[in-house]
Order: sequence, then C-alpha cells, then structure tokens
Amino acid sequence: MVLNRLSARINQAAEYLLFGMGLGMALLVAVQVFFRYALNHSIFWSEELARFLLVWLTFLGASVVYYRGAHASVDFLYQRVGARSQRAMNILVYLLSLAFFLVMIVYGWRFAHFIRLQVSAALNLPKWIPHSIIPLSGLILTIHALNFLWREVKSAPAKRGRP
Repeated sequence: MVLNRLSARINQAAEYLLFGMGLGMALLVAVQVFFRYALNHSIFWSEELARFLLVWLTFLGASVVYYRGAHASVDFLYQRVGARSQRAMNILVYLLSLAFFLVMIVYGWRFAHFIRLQVSAALNLPKWIPHSIIPLSGLILTIHALNFLWREVKSAPAKRGRP
C-alpha cells in the first residue's frame, strides 16, 4: 500500500534527521562549553542554533513517537471494552488526531507566514525557517494518522461469540 510505504519512509528519514540533529546539537553545546570555560570565549550564535535544533528535535521526535505508538496513554477504559468498541475508539482517536494535526498545519503555516520578514538575532536567519517545523511536523503526523486510520478501517471487525 502506497500510504503505508510513504509513512514508513518519512518516519525513517525523520529518524535519520533526528540522529544527525541530536548529534550536531550535542557537539555544538560541548564545543560551546569548552570555548566558554577553557578559552574564555563564547560562540555567540551557538545557543540560538541549539535552541532551534531543540525545537526541531521536539516536533520531529513527536512524529516518530506517534508512528511507533510510543506516546504515553491512559488506557484503563480501552482495556475494559470489547474489540468492536476498541476499534471504534481507535477510529475516533485517529479522527481527532487528524483534526489537531490539520490545525497544526494551518496555524503553523499562518504563523510562519506572519513572521516571514523577521530574522533571528544571532544567526540572522529568517524566523520562518525554524518555525516551519510546526506545519511540516503536522503534515508528517497527518500522513501517519491517515495511514493508521486506513489500516483500522480496512481491518476486519472482530466477531463476538464462537467462530
């Protein structure tokens, strides 16, 4: 299925990007600490870049965690209902998630457009670039949610009673 492969490939790319950004951020902060305390000199732009990287790590990390189904959840009610009710709950949760992800896309895009002319203080980077992760991660999450919803709808409903 195309949607399933697309979701998996996007997740894999996000995982590689997360690794690279996480490693880059750790190295950047380590070099900054060395420069500040050993050489008594500060790399003035490193804190701003590390902050932007942390924001991207957070939003991309949320998409990977969502794809893996590893978000924290409260499932005491879910565990106490039958298979059909669980299926209905899954569909409802995917639809509500889709609504939230679409809000992320629309309002994230609007906000990035609103600040498009502003630049960051140290990097002189247009602020829409670091803030573009909001609609981008909303798009990634939407693709994952559509994939999960499609799988749930296409799966055979559980039958009650004897086979």
